[in-house]
Amino acid sequence: MTSLIEQAAERLAQIRAAGIAAPDMAPVPPRGGRVEATIRVLAEPSSKAVDLDLLALAAAGYLVPSAPSSHMADQYRVLKRPLIANAIGNRGARVNHGNLIMVTSALPGEGKSFTAINLAMSIAAELDHSVLLVDADVARPSVLKKLGLEEMPGLLDLLEGKAQLSEVLMRTSIDKLSVMSSGRPHPKANELLASEAMRQLLSDLASRYADRIMIFDSPPLLLTTEARVLATQMGQVVMVVHAGKTLQADVVHALSTIEACPIRLMLLNKARTDSQGAYGYGYGYGYGYGYGYGYGYGDDTAGNEKFVAGSLDASRRYADALSHT
Repeated sequence: MTSLIEQAAERLAQIRAAGIAAPDMAPVPPRGGRVEATIRVLAEPSSKAVDLDLLALAAAGYLVPSAPSSHMADQYRVLKRPLIANAIGNRGARVNHGNLIMVTSALPGEGKSFTAINLAMSIAAELDHSVLLVDADVARPSVLKKLGLEEMPGLLDLLEGKAQLSEVLMRTSIDKLSVMSSGRPHPKANELLASEAMRQLLSDLASRYADRIMIFDSPPLLLTTEARVLATQMGQVVMVVHAGKTLQADVVHALSTIEACPIRLMLLNKARTDSQGAYGYGYGYGYGYGYGYGYGYGDDTAGNEKFVAGSLDASRRYADALSHT
């Protein structure tokens, strides 16, 4: 004969199978008065599911799961490997807040949002890692528009206490990729980005979701000081540079504002590649590590200026040369 608890659990399963929302179940004591086991079904709110137009995204140059192998996809693999290693600590000690990755640039128009989206998609393609992409460029949000999604409550609503985390997360049709919008416009959006509430949120996300990599598309570094404050809470910063367009002085200035971040990488957008003699898929990449990794960005800013205009292969050669000096 089945117990009351077993009967209740079986009935609950039947109700849910019929598509009927079931209320929480209160603890049910067995006969005899002493509670030896209880069942409590918690109705926890789940994040919203959204569908992405993968064909449209692929046509726009994004690395959707169905996209064929490409030179650009290979370059994102080069970029994500050290980021993942730093986030999960498989190269030694885990980087503090290493799973919080900020993607930024010196100035607008350098391709940081495109890079943040593609980096998130590339990491989501991994077997063992889920990704949360956050539009933290609260003054000029663009992630949802680029993904073809409608606006909804997001980061600013969370910081104001007007929404819960589960209410601002969107589970996309790309497996292991979730998105958070910038949220409803706010007159003090940049101030909220640099607030104590933001610091606490980032600390909570980094510790509670240690197995998830979070990518923040942030404001350009030379436009607002808030972006620099945000960088101090990140474990890793990727700075996107429009090769051949961004002034070297602006790159050096922007790098100087994020010296507090332990790991800084630079990505060259639209860099001409030697092997192709043209812009391979419109994008080429160079990278350099921050302190302790032997790949550039030390105090020799004059030397680093040479790194700005190079292609991927040239950047690697330059980084290798720095590591042996």
